[in-house]
Amino acid sequence: MGKMRCCGNFLESSKPYFAMISLQFGYAGMNIITKVSLNRGMSHYVLVVYRHAFATAAIAPFALVFERTGQPKITFPLFMQIFILALLGPVLDQNFYYAGLKYTSPTFSCAMSNVLPAMTFIMAAICRMEKIDVKKVRCQAKILGTTVTVAGAMLMTLYKGPIVDLFWSRKYVHTSQPQSYVTHATDKDWIKGSILLLIATFAWASLFVLQAKVLKTYKNHQLSLTSLVCFVGTLQAIAVTFVMEHKASVWQIGWDMNLLAAAYAGIVTSSISYYVQGVVIKKKGPVFATAFSPLMMIIVAIMGSFILAEKIFLGGVIGSILIVMGLYSVLWGKHKEEEEEEIPEAVKRLPVVAITIPKQMPESPSSLVQGRKLQLQTATVS
Repeated sequence: MGKMRCCGNFLESSKPYFAMISLQFGYAGMNIITKVSLNRGMSHYVLVVYRHAFATAAIAPFALVFERTGQPKITFPLFMQIFILALLGPVLDQNFYYAGLKYTSPTFSCAMSNVLPAMTFIMAAICRMEKIDVKKVRCQAKILGTTVTVAGAMLMTLYKGPIVDLFWSRKYVHTSQPQSYVTHATDKDWIKGSILLLIATFAWASLFVLQAKVLKTYKNHQLSLTSLVCFVGTLQAIAVTFVMEHKASVWQIGWDMNLLAAAYAGIVTSSISYYVQGVVIKKKGPVFATAFSPLMMIIVAIMGSFILAEKIFLGGVIGSILIVMGLYSVLWGKHKEEEEEEIPEAVKRLPVVAITIPKQMPESPSSLVQGRKLQLQTATVS
């Protein structure tokens, strides 16, 4: 009986870990499938449209069922905030990310995405949403981590270095992969892709900063907010695609890798991942959820070497290590900050006991006895 209970407790406590690890495999699959689709000629503008159309169709029914009552009134300022969120996320971030992914590689793109916490910290500090006290160790850790992360990103952008051969890639990769799956980016394309990925990360960090304000209104209706952002983003992406793509053939999609890429990205990474990550963050906190992101980079590196014959360069390896070190430094500082914020909240929840102090303290028993003896002696003398 005790062993069964111990096993049940272990499984219960392990659920967040299994969930986040599974989520990283889901994100890694999205990067690989999307890269294959882009290599086959699919427009990333059209991919963004279909992805968020699938995401809207997947999330909206749950929002209608679970969050039907108490919906916030959509005023013009609130609508503009949702409009900007959709512009930053589905339109700017996704288009720049897919364009950067097309010019570089899935592993490189995943490594660049780890710059997000550091860039969010910079944006929050500029907007005065983040308090910086250089004397505190947690702030020093976040500043140092941000600096190291930016240095790693610059190293990955400006220095490629020699190719790092993985032990299985020498016999398997370069002889068995279809040429349509493989792209060889020049140094010029590599730098261009790096800049596009950094712009995408900047847009995503800006979205997080603005989302923190909008969530105050949609605190109990997060599914509704996500549905609105995806829907408005789909309309914006359609407008952008009409401007950038002038051939009607780019909209054609069949039962092929293009449909799989759009459906997988929309349903798995924009719908299921939202729910799973929300549950994990509610149970274990945002720092726990973010700490698993480097795992996606490792999974993509292994899968990419098999499926895409991806070449890994020394500059990318060194830069990725610096980015991961900086990431965990920023996360450690954020974790310490959350611990410091929890202590005052716990103090506030302590029960308040009112203590009334009388104006004149009562006499002690010994003083009362002595006073009584004095009264008896006075009565005897008299």
